[in-house]
Amino acid sequence: MKDLHFKLLIVILLLCNMAHAQKFDDYFTDNTLRLDYIFAGDAGHQAIYVDCINKQPKWFGRKHRLGELPLKGNGQITVKDKSSGIVIYRHSFSTLFQEWLTTDEAKRVPKSFENIFSVPYPKKSVSITVDLIDYHDSIIASLTHDVNPDDILIRHIGEQNVMPYRTLQQAADTTRCIHIAYIAEGYTEKEMDLFIKDSNEATEALFSHEPFKEMRDRFNIIAVMTPSKESGASEPGNGIWRNTVLSSHFDTFYSDRYLTTLHLKEMHNLLAGTPYEHIIVLVNTDKYGGGGIYNSYNLSYTRGNSFRPVVVHEFGHSFGGLGDEYDYGNDDPMYFADTEPWEPNLTTRHDFKNKWENLIAEGKAGMVEGGGYQSKGVFRGAENCRMRTNDVPEFCPVCRQALTKLIKFYTE
Repeated sequence: MKDLHFKLLIVILLLCNMAHAQKFDDYFTDNTLRLDYIFAGDAGHQAIYVDCINKQPKWFGRKHRLGELPLKGNGQITVKDKSSGIVIYRHSFSTLFQEWLTTDEAKRVPKSFENIFSVPYPKKSVSITVDLIDYHDSIIASLTHDVNPDDILIRHIGEQNVMPYRTLQQAADTTRCIHIAYIAEGYTEKEMDLFIKDSNEATEALFSHEPFKEMRDRFNIIAVMTPSKESGASEPGNGIWRNTVLSSHFDTFYSDRYLTTLHLKEMHNLLAGTPYEHIIVLVNTDKYGGGGIYNSYNLSYTRGNSFRPVVVHEFGHSFGGLGDEYDYGNDDPMYFADTEPWEPNLTTRHDFKNKWENLIAEGKAGMVEGGGYQSKGVFRGAENCRMRTNDVPEFCPVCRQALTKLIKFYTE
């Protein structure tokens, strides 16, 4: 009986300690610690390097559930209080670098990629660990380093010369909401009115979809006016290179419609001092395309009939961590039978627990083969969905359920 009482006491103390660790004001100030990293390597070896550490005004992320992950992701960042070892903040992400590792090019040549992560600014010294996870759920690279918040070499940014922005929608509670920032790419100074128009159209497209529609007041949205020297976007496949503020381009990984930017430091520098957490890059081009990276950013073309569905689809990636539900030639596989996808709308049936079993039981979803760019071995919950085709006007029940859980994670 004494052993039982002792064990119960230990459990209670651990629970109290966990609750204490997640109290924001105990460990953080209302500022942002922006961590700039270089991820580098090739298919055989990967490494993480610290590039720069920055301090920005205000913290626009969550101030609750600090030790929990919204989703597993392809990478995780963990912040521990240096003196006690307590985990005081965790977040997850995916990167273009990890996606590139699956390509043939990564077998031939090493490359480096910029990656930026924001965490609350600590009151005392912290230990920060960044882990990269492969498609078999193994850690392939890890870096742990310390940050002293009083370090004089931490660069202060966003305190002056902040880029002009316009608030398009204010959340009902700006202290407990999801902050979205649109950023202009390929719009000249004279085209800023067009950018604002496109930002408003993207907003209305997003909130015409459930569950965003019924939870609209939980989102705070701004449009940051970042002019480019030239209009449009670069199209390497057509020999076109534009002088734009983020140097975005099509033909990422030699895929014609894959539109991305590698200049993440410049993107975050332009956003410094503005209220942002999730980033939507609107690209002033009529060439169809886009791209979205979970908890990093997404891009969408704007000058075409599919602008509205594309910007919503890409936000499903960057905010919701949703996977693509179409097959695409079965090349460079990212999903394998021995590993369950972390994306909430895909499964290999390796470990389906806590995904959409409830929706199957209710007759609202099923198990349809094909997804994650593969025709076999990966399953989705419905025949069609916004994450599968532009022709479907809504997210399927599986995606709606996953997005609802995520919105509540950030706001409740």
